[in-house]
Amino acid sequence: EEAKKKNLKVGVGLQRHHQIGYIETIKRLHDGAIGDILAARCYWNDGGVWVKERQPNQTEMEYQMRNWYYFVWIGGDHIVEQHIHNLDVINWVKNDFPIRCHGIGGRQVRTGKQYGEIFDHHAVEFEYADGSRCFSQCQHTRGTWSSVSEHVIGSKGLCDVGGFRITGPNAWQWKQRNNPNPYQVEHDDLFDAIRNDKPYNEAVRGAMSTLTAIMGRDATYSGKLIERDAVLNSPIERRPSAYTWDATPPSLPDKDGFYPVAIPGTTIVV
Repeated sequence: EEAKKKNLKVGVGLQRHHQIGYIETIKRLHDGAIGDILAARCYWNDGGVWVKERQPNQTEMEYQMRNWYYFVWIGGDHIVEQHIHNLDVINWVKNDFPIRCHGIGGRQVRTGKQYGEIFDHHAVEFEYADGSRCFSQCQHTRGTWSSVSEHVIGSKGLCDVGGFRITGPNAWQWKQRNNPNPYQVEHDDLFDAIRNDKPYNEAVRGAMSTLTAIMGRDATYSGKLIERDAVLNSPIERRPSAYTWDATPPSLPDKDGFYPVAIPGTTIVV
């Protein structure tokens, strides 16, 4: 709302909204191609990412900044940093955001101190206001089944959203090749809005899909049923007191170099 008042143009990096295959597929879903959306599932199951080794004379703040992926206050855990893209697609399909969720997760494979404080797997069931569910998985485990995808089940058919394919009475497949790169298109769209003063504000969707992912993380960290409003109004503060290289981050290693990791059933998140 503040951005609108100031006539600011806001892009948030959820590039699937600028990818022609997703746009055409979801337009058909919104037009009723598979009927009412009854359930959904989405995945970001893959092998994980880089680690930056600790360097001599590096402050704790600099080490965490260089390894931002593994610290909740910066990266949010991979359910927030990566899996948000899949969760956002389901929110887009639903034209809504979940009201509550519950889930399980943990740290089974990436247990070394170099992996900071995040989990290596999350599985969450999200509930929308109409009672429909999204079943979500994300993991970082090498050598296991890999999928980065979104799927929805309707009263009249099915859709592989990221595969741009609908099955059922209104079967359809996006077959156009050499589509524009959505990472470039999202910049083109933003720059066009700035240069030509067009309305352009993705802030609400970006914030609410981020909140969706944070809800999922809080559900797996705590092992509790998590309500959206409780997370939105949580008094818990994760930011550092200052943003300087010598400031103290909110999470610190113990004497052996290991960081505190959430324990379901014990950890308090809201």
